[in-house]
Amino acid sequence: MTETLDQLRNDFLANVEAAEDLAALEELRVSALGKKGGISKQMQGLGKLPPEERKKAGQELNAVKTAVAEAIESKKLALEEAVLDARLAEEAIDVSLPIRPETEGRLHPITQTIDEAIAILGEMGFAVAEGPEIEDDFHNFTALNIPPEHPARQMHDTFYLPKKENGSRMMLRTHTSPVQIRTMLSEEPPLRIIAPGRTYRCDSDMTHTPMFHQIEGLVVDKSTHFGHLKGCLLNFMSAFFEVDDLPLRFRPSFFPFTEPSAEADIGCSREGGELKIGGSGDWMEILGCGMVHPNVLRACDIDPEEYQGFAFGLGVERMAMLKYGIPDLRTFFDGDLRWLKHYGFVPLEAPSLVRGLS
Repeated sequence: MTETLDQLRNDFLANVEAAEDLAALEELRVSALGKKGGISKQMQGLGKLPPEERKKAGQELNAVKTAVAEAIESKKLALEEAVLDARLAEEAIDVSLPIRPETEGRLHPITQTIDEAIAILGEMGFAVAEGPEIEDDFHNFTALNIPPEHPARQMHDTFYLPKKENGSRMMLRTHTSPVQIRTMLSEEPPLRIIAPGRTYRCDSDMTHTPMFHQIEGLVVDKSTHFGHLKGCLLNFMSAFFEVDDLPLRFRPSFFPFTEPSAEADIGCSREGGELKIGGSGDWMEILGCGMVHPNVLRACDIDPEEYQGFAFGLGVERMAMLKYGIPDLRTFFDGDLRWLKHYGFVPLEAPSLVRGLS
């Protein structure tokens, strides 16, 4: 019996190894393990053996069955992998081929707006600065003169990460102002930078999204004053909206990190229900600004008796909506290719004050 089982196992294992495709392997499985297969027939013959031989023969037959089943499963996996490799090789796409004109990509309006702002402010001598999107309490709040009880620190307004062992918590930055702090701590004044990037707040409705984009500007030197801030913003807004003599006014406001602080409005017209930037008769809030608070300078080891500066911050989505007539904030993040084809911009056309922005 043992010799017969050994021969049976060797024959089946050899046939499994020789199987060239999944169909042949399935046919072999049926002939070996099916109800009428070779091993099944051997199982049916166990009842004719004497009791003292039946147990040993059953164990040996089960071992043969297990060995054949495992060999079939292993061979099946190998054949399936070979089939997949052949299909992937057959359906491979050469990504180095030039794209078809009808599938040409478009720059997102947010990217375009940031590039336009960088082009304008770059002509004014501003350099681009960047920083991490995951920040600590010092850079995001404390160094910006934001007190512990300020609402902006609360859970309902800030995305906090789990607490560390020491009890501190990192967070998704709520503005790009931490980039200003990091720049003042790492570089000596005079400074003139802009900080574009993503920011995060727990707010979601028709006019707010949990993730949005900001551009903040910072100037620190020994002679800067509020008049320089006004002239900088007036030139920037006129260039960005491509409107000569754009009306601009400042209203007193409050921000913990600037003193004095102001909201800047631009002139507009809403005649006939149509918004026109640069018109007369109405005003639209566009950004917040002010002179850098002495406490912020001290937190960055800059002497406020020797240096002063101004800062401003604006929302990229809002600027894009106003300039390009995009009515709904939520469409910026829908991922709709039809929308992008309509509002998008041709790539590689870098904005320039000489060649034009948009």
